[in-house]
Amino acid sequence: MFAVQYHRYGGPEVLSLEEAEEPHAGPGRIRIAVRATGVTPADWYLRSGMLRELIPLRFPHIPGMDAAGIVDEVGDGVTGTAMGDAVFGVVPFAELGGAAARYAVLEAWAPKPLSWSFEEAGGAGANIETATRVLDALGAAEGMTLLIDGAAGGVGTITAQLAQARGLTVIGTASERNHAFLDGLGVVPVTYGPGLADRLAPLAPRGVDVVLDAAGKGSLPELVALAGDPHRVVTVADLDAARHGVRLSHSGGEEPPGWTGLTTAVALADRGRLTVPLHAVFPLKEIATAHEVSAGGHARGKIVLTVP
Repeated sequence: MFAVQYHRYGGPEVLSLEEAEEPHAGPGRIRIAVRATGVTPADWYLRSGMLRELIPLRFPHIPGMDAAGIVDEVGDGVTGTAMGDAVFGVVPFAELGGAAARYAVLEAWAPKPLSWSFEEAGGAGANIETATRVLDALGAAEGMTLLIDGAAGGVGTITAQLAQARGLTVIGTASERNHAFLDGLGVVPVTYGPGLADRLAPLAPRGVDVVLDAAGKGSLPELVALAGDPHRVVTVADLDAARHGVRLSHSGGEEPPGWTGLTTAVALADRGRLTVPLHAVFPLKEIATAHEVSAGGHARGKIVLTVP
């Protein structure tokens, strides 16, 4: 099969479209013919070697954490899913990739919502699971106020919608050009940067209850001060989290996640309460450009690759 692979750590130039061995669906898993796959910051964190001490890779490595497509293999023990079904989901946790290819194995999946295109579904799975994990870790509950630093990106937009579905009020930082976009998602927008506390005061007179750092721009000290406790802050983007007593939620680790978010997301999507904003869609052969755009840090929503 064709797949994007890289054989060493480096910049986007190490990515190459080449022949690779086909994966197959083991017990409890399915294989899909991939129609679209998302690009996440974790993809280029891993590719660059930024995480090599925490999460070493085996080469060659195929990037891509989530995908959507058509089921073409069903592993032993799988029920409720059949050949030809349109699904979306996430790759096996331990493999840290594999979706940027003609075929990919999924460890967790759900039916593709009818209201979503394959591109939207292909970029949804990893962000849904990340957002669910973050909200659970924060104990996010009805009546709370959540502040998302970097709310206009892929993780931020999905977390905001899932939090609202739980009954939270969401305030999100973004540049002024993205304020109308956030307002359209039901998020109260506020400009990021120095002086955030003063700008937040009239928006949240009683303060914020929990905080997600989705930007990784060195704002953790200020975010901890706003929350009043580092345990009320989670980051998905700042590798210096431990120095501030903040939890880092990432795509690797010793224990797999519970994969609880996809079914909830489908139900919300079917009711028109969860959308997947797309910043850009590239063909698979342009994955290097997609990684560069993601690393630029200004994406409004998700970056997705289509697979021919």
